[in-house]
Amino acid sequence: MNRRAFVTGLGAVLTAPSATVAQPSSKVWRIGQLVTSRTRGLDAFHQRLGELGYIEGRNLFIEYRDADGRPERLPALATELVRLRVDVIVTFGTQAAIAAKQGTTVIPIVMATSGDAVGAGLVQSLARPGGNVTGITGSSPELSRKRLELLKEAFPKKVQVAVLWNPANALHVLEREETIAAARTLRLKLEWLEARTPAEIEAGFSAATKAHADMVVVFPDPVFATHFAQIASLATKHRLPTIYAFREYTEAGGLMSYGPNRSDMLGRAAIYVDKILRGAKPADLPVEQPTKFELVINLKTAKALGLTIPPSLLLRADQVIE
Repeated sequence: MNRRAFVTGLGAVLTAPSATVAQPSSKVWRIGQLVTSRTRGLDAFHQRLGELGYIEGRNLFIEYRDADGRPERLPALATELVRLRVDVIVTFGTQAAIAAKQGTTVIPIVMATSGDAVGAGLVQSLARPGGNVTGITGSSPELSRKRLELLKEAFPKKVQVAVLWNPANALHVLEREETIAAARTLRLKLEWLEARTPAEIEAGFSAATKAHADMVVVFPDPVFATHFAQIASLATKHRLPTIYAFREYTEAGGLMSYGPNRSDMLGRAAIYVDKILRGAKPADLPVEQPTKFELVINLKTAKALGLTIPPSLLLRADQVIE
């Protein structure tokens, strides 16, 4: 079965909580939140939990652990949550999910955001996760092709594209392969900029300028997400039109972003938590892919860079920042 068709049907199954099991009023649930880096949109997750009847301080207690953009800290933080015997661990980011899975095979794990869950070995398949992990798999290598296509449509005469990526991120290998294939089809030339730290991010943009890059693609990465404002600022400083995976970059002054609507993803992750707390097993809950994607364009940044965005692209944008 086509994965996207499968997910579309799944949405109706997961949207509403079960009405057959009453929420125990005396039970106080403990949820562990494991975050690779500061995650915007967490309020969407908490709001949805509230709508489902889970109120922090009343019948819910949240143990929050943040690696602050340092993935090497995740295993220790996951171990802390396991020792606390939380009822569910909710992870934000692929590396957080991997650390949680390595830390326990018993406590249910809900991926609120992740990359290729199958490729990362987090689940056996989307339809039948197996084990104790389920949730949302959001970042797909196929989106790399779409971002290149958007750049090409916006600036058809530009051909030299620099790609900011993190070699330490295993999922970037898949993104790299997809990007190379897309660039070949679109007749674009690629320049690879490695960045593992904030200092290397700045050096990467300097290298892009020296390589006479026309445009930049920024791969989704926890380290980059922690420094999204810095990255958007560097792109403007070096006068490089850049496309990102998430809207926070564009809201911080970046030119353009295309990717899943993370607020929607986080809200749907709360539904998984509710299902599990009501007795469902992660192995029986199919992993969902996002159904809402958003194109955000910062027209103010385009004007500052002296760029003209085609009207056809502006009309397709979910939001235009002026």
